Amino acid sequence: MCCSLHNAAELYELIPPEIWSINSTLNICTYKTWQSETVPANFNSPSTGAAHLPMCTHDVQVERSEEGIRRILQEETGKALTEDGKVDTSLIEWIRMGTTVATNALLERKGERMALVINKGFKDVLFIGNQARPSIFKLDIRTPDVLYDTVVEVDCRIVPALPNQCHLDQSTRNWTLLNETTTGEPMYEIKTVDKEQVRTDLEKLKASGVDSIAVVLAHSYTAPDQEIQVGQIAQELGFKHVSLSHQVMPMVRLVPRGFTACADAYLTPHIRRYLDSFSGGFKDALKGCNVLFMQSDGGLTTMETFNGSRAVLSGPAGGVVGYAVTTYAKETDLPVIGFDMGGTSTDVSRYAGRYEHVYESTTAGVTIQAPQLDVNTVAAGGGSMLFFRSGLFVVGPESAGAHPGPACYQKGGPLTVTDANLALGRLLPEYFPKIFGPNENAPLDKNATMNGFEKLASEINVFLKKDAMSIEEIAMGFVRVANEAMCRPIRALTQAKGYDTSRHALACFGGAGGQHACAIARSLGMSTVFVHRYAGILSAYGMALADVVEEAQEPSATLYSKENLSQFQARLFKLQERCKEKLLQQGFQEENIVMEDYLHMRYEGTDCALMVGPGGDYMDKFLERYQCEFGFTISDRAVIVDDIRVRAAGRSTAAAEVELLPVEISTVAEKAVNVYFEGGYQSTKVYLLDKLHRDQTIQGPAIIMDKLSTILVEPGCKAIITKYGDVRITIGSGNRLRIGPELDSIQLSIFGHRFMSIAEQMGRILQRTSISTNIKERLDFSCALFGPDGGLVSNAPHIPVHLGAMQETVQYQINTRKIFREGDVILSNHPSAGGSHLPDLTVITPVFYKGVNTPVFFVASRGHHADIGGITPGSMPPHSTSLSQEGATFKSFLLVEQGRFREKELIEELMRPGQIEGSSGTRNLADNLSDLRAQIAANQKGILLVRELIEVYGLDVVQAYMGHIQSNAELAVRDMLRQVARTALERTGKTILEAEDRLDDGSPIHLKVTLNANEGSAICDFTGTGPEVWGNCNAPRAITLSALIYCLRCMVGHDVPLNQGCLAPVKVIVPKGCLLDPSDGAAVVGGNVLTSQRVVDVVLKAFQVCAASQGCMNNITFGSETWGMYETVAGGSGAGPTWHGRGGVHTHMTNTRITDIEILERRYPILVNRFSLREESGGSGKYHGGDGVIRELLFRAPLTLSVLTERRVNEPYGMEGGGPGKRGFNLLLRNDGRSVNLGPKTAVPIYPGDIFRLHTPGGGGYGKPGSGDDIEQCQKQPKVFPERGSVHEYRRAQESV
Repeated sequence: MCCSLHNAAELYELIPPEIWSINSTLNICTYKTWQSETVPANFNSPSTGAAHLPMCTHDVQVERSEEGIRRILQEETGKALTEDGKVDTSLIEWIRMGTTVATNALLERKGERMALVINKGFKDVLFIGNQARPSIFKLDIRTPDVLYDTVVEVDCRIVPALPNQCHLDQSTRNWTLLNETTTGEPMYEIKTVDKEQVRTDLEKLKASGVDSIAVVLAHSYTAPDQEIQVGQIAQELGFKHVSLSHQVMPMVRLVPRGFTACADAYLTPHIRRYLDSFSGGFKDALKGCNVLFMQSDGGLTTMETFNGSRAVLSGPAGGVVGYAVTTYAKETDLPVIGFDMGGTSTDVSRYAGRYEHVYESTTAGVTIQAPQLDVNTVAAGGGSMLFFRSGLFVVGPESAGAHPGPACYQKGGPLTVTDANLALGRLLPEYFPKIFGPNENAPLDKNATMNGFEKLASEINVFLKKDAMSIEEIAMGFVRVANEAMCRPIRALTQAKGYDTSRHALACFGGAGGQHACAIARSLGMSTVFVHRYAGILSAYGMALADVVEEAQEPSATLYSKENLSQFQARLFKLQERCKEKLLQQGFQEENIVMEDYLHMRYEGTDCALMVGPGGDYMDKFLERYQCEFGFTISDRAVIVDDIRVRAAGRSTAAAEVELLPVEISTVAEKAVNVYFEGGYQSTKVYLLDKLHRDQTIQGPAIIMDKLSTILVEPGCKAIITKYGDVRITIGSGNRLRIGPELDSIQLSIFGHRFMSIAEQMGRILQRTSISTNIKERLDFSCALFGPDGGLVSNAPHIPVHLGAMQETVQYQINTRKIFREGDVILSNHPSAGGSHLPDLTVITPVFYKGVNTPVFFVASRGHHADIGGITPGSMPPHSTSLSQEGATFKSFLLVEQGRFREKELIEELMRPGQIEGSSGTRNLADNLSDLRAQIAANQKGILLVRELIEVYGLDVVQAYMGHIQSNAELAVRDMLRQVARTALERTGKTILEAEDRLDDGSPIHLKVTLNANEGSAICDFTGTGPEVWGNCNAPRAITLSALIYCLRCMVGHDVPLNQGCLAPVKVIVPKGCLLDPSDGAAVVGGNVLTSQRVVDVVLKAFQVCAASQGCMNNITFGSETWGMYETVAGGSGAGPTWHGRGGVHTHMTNTRITDIEILERRYPILVNRFSLREESGGSGKYHGGDGVIRELLFRAPLTLSVLTERRVNEPYGMEGGGPGKRGFNLLLRNDGRSVNLGPKTAVPIYPGDIFRLHTPGGGGYGKPGSGDDIEQCQKQPKVFPERGSVHEYRRAQESV
């Protein structure tokens, strides 16, 4: 007998009627009642979809899985157990399982106790990570805990040789050259492993009770000997589990490889205990039984080889295999979007003949380098909570979770999407088991749902002050908002890779997806929805269809050329043989083994690598994919192969699906019920899926009930039962609801999503078609939509320093240019025209619509160009004193004139800075031209999307909702300001707030805030701020507005539309000629990256929100005439009323990721000696400030070092008695023994052997030390399911700028 447990799809015919199959955290078959045990209330039913049982112990989990198998065997054979009470494995052919044991252990930090063994100087490198904070508007920076308990530092080191770049005399330093490396790159061993010291340190570690370690040493991906030495010592000492990073995943980049090794050491022993316990319940501990586990990459592996780093997406992977095998090229020739909507989240994926993998993904704060199916999880599901905030319908991301669950579960839970569907009549309680309520024996309670909606309706109708909305209208509104929220990641997933969303079929599975599938498909322009007959448990069915997979991978770092093809082929063959041997040992015949070869390829000088293959010439495939995903290829650029990979699959022998026999008579409906749709109730027939016949047609509206899901066939849609008993729905046009220009709170939420979607899709086009590293890979850009008055409507991504600045730029053009023509495009970057700093070039295009002579909207894109001339490469000189030294300037340059790109005139302007002595024109003209064309293309995409929206709703409606969405943001800020004013009045007796802070040169930034509690308004007056400075810390007015919007959004505390409305209640006074509104010719590069941080400090100080964070971006530039490197470095965040500051993180107006140590050392003649927290640099207090960092660089060649920093004189302030954070310090250690304090801003020549040691500031403390328990006050928060997948990673990367 065969068992696929996730649930076991093929087991339904075997399970007695009183037993229900549910989806637990282990995805194991269990049942409705057994003795005294009852099913928890979030069972995978038609109400909530694929929810999960609460986390339980291994013993309980194992009992459930064993009992599920025992019951099935007993039903089939009459005797399931041996005489000694074990499950009889002679009755089982194979068992296939998926498990969320690994995922839950990560989420809840309940894995194995383990330690990290790493190079000396890097003990905090995984804590710091990439230094970006996870949520840019949360002042209370919370990151998941690291996986290790403690760290052991090993004083050993390997670095790249860089024979043509390194100018140090290695002979005098006793460096040993290593030529035999995996990639062929020469390396130096500059310090050997002190084996006796390692043994001593590991003995102490083992004595402390730690039995699992991860060994992560720099550059071990290509030179693993030092890791092997440490691993051997650990094994000799008896450590039960040792993960060597080069074995777990041999890929370059220390931090993600370190996370992966830690995940393996943390999870694998945890999984082993579960497997040992599970197998212990079977005869001979399952010896001789074929037990396979689903991995994150969609392939099965044996129980013996199942490990932690490849188990994280074990559950969702089965569903992807399920719809891929049953839908693509069988039910449709279109590519397929998988839509798996469960109780707490929704998984979205894509299949077009080959599984789409990602090779680095973050789950629960842990970045794992391993092949994983690109499953994008968004925090929207049946349990997503419903809110009405400041006139806006909001769904999620908070979830009711398993307990208390939705209101209808009778456990005091909140209203959720499930409740909305129940209120609309789309869920039928009589078809659900009675497992709800406090005693888990009651039916779904519609009365509880309706009572909750009555209270919410009262609140909404009081706010709206117009004709009362009915409960049904409100519930329908929340469903529509939820649908639009789920459409956005689907659009992003397809358009990110150059695909048309509408040219896909939607494969719906999971318990809750069938209720929303028709509406989502219609919204996305899709014509077909496919629902498999096992949709509620498709993950289990997918495991029955999945292949057994073995993978092997090696790093390469080799140029792709004809001369190297034989080398690639030889290495691929070696990996093939390794994989084939493993599959042969598992009993597969050679003819059933399929090999797939991959090369991980990228253009030289870029970081954007594509996994290419199999089939055809690798270079042709690489160019084809690059063209498809990015819209162009780069001629005359070498291509590098970073990794070589083989994926071998032992083909599944699962039985083919059985066709249903044709039946002449169609099944009649069970009954008819009233279901609410747009426009009111409609009589809706109810069918049971297992009673429907082949080729039967069901016209919507209808409900098709399955044992684990509810399928809603909406009006205008038609369902057909396929020959295999599945459901294929053809989407009709439906009756579009007429929308008028008057405010509708439901439509307001939907338009908010649509406006944001326009900006997001513009960004996708810009990223795809740009060529520079800054825009394509660092994603340093913003795209935005503006009204005809230039007021911001939507902006994506939310880069803090861009938030208000682009609006100023567009409005400057409106005020000065007056007349706009269709086909014209404007370029601007000047500070007096709304610019931030000169490298940020803004491209503006007016949007015209038929019959209207003036622009109806504007679209704009702002991108950071790597160089636009000036006195230093990179156009960010630390010592500039005038704007002309910082590069080319454009106030209102006509970039495109009635469709003609003015290339000649543009080049003249970009080269103009070269006419100034000591300055240069742009040093990267080709990239400038290419990226500006990409910005034009992004704007054109925005124009098309705006016109599409107007075609659907009408110009008057779209412009009206532009105004409504701005008014909503204004409302949210007014509510916040009223609360701040009341608090200030209670605390101080007045509503005037005042604060001042100073730059390191002594210049004051002064703010006086006058609050009006009745109006919810404020006057922010910067009178008293110092005059324009001789230097570059002057900040354009637009920077001050951006900082102010950022602070307001942080103080609001929840998502609000970030647009012109945010500043409507705020009058901003900035005196002309002060350093926050300097003269036209003032230098401003430091204002963008330094003064902006001080403005935030002053605003938050005035409002008494929290202590100061590091207040600096720590801008470090080093390079020569031929290359340059720019990085910003993290520091400490400020503590607040209920939180400690976080160390080693970027704060406020920047969120830039740090370049990985191995990448930095591989590319540049730099050696990173140390990157760790600067202990005790955070301010003291009831809540202490976060620590800064120490970053020490050894230079191996002559070059120039530039530092542009702040908080080297004035400390970050504490608040409410908390101590200040320590000020920063820039120290240069000369090779001749001298130590030089560089001060906050300078540029100095560097010689080989010099060391730069950067100490970044800490954050201020909050509250007097000893004024209470120095323990974080953790308020109970609703669960928010962590999002993941390529769409989420892209957004995180955008916000890490």
